[in-house]
Amino acid sequence: MNLSEYFDKTKGFGVLATADSDGKVNVAVFSKPTFIDDETIVFVMADHLNHHNLQSNASAAYIFKEEERYDGRKLYLTKIKEEEGTELIEAVRKKRYPIFSAKYDNESKYLVYFHIDKVLRLVADGVLRPDIT
Repeated sequence: MNLSEYFDKTKGFGVLATADSDGKVNVAVFSKPTFIDDETIVFVMADHLNHHNLQSNASAAYIFKEEERYDGRKLYLTKIKEEEGTELIEAVRKKRYPIFSAKYDNESKYLVYFHIDKVLRLVADGVLRPDIT
């Protein structure tokens, strides 16, 4: 199973961490990533602190904790680019954020692209199960 399939099939809870140019960290609950290809994911973001931090520091980390097990993934990320006001934003919102689809309607929304730099298991020695990359 590849990483995209893992996230599509696994229930769980995710947190995205960013830091500003001075290293001050922010964390926020985020839905599962949407995969563009094997090395690129996107998140829809409102213009809140994580989005602000990414303007001066492109590094981020996403932690995913599986619902049924004490396992998950850590994704180390680098922001590639972002878009505002595209149709893809609404498609991702409907797929990944259905309960919030109306909550942030009046806010600016950005589709933020990340390169996946490294993937580790949430716990243990950092070696992934052989069936999930």
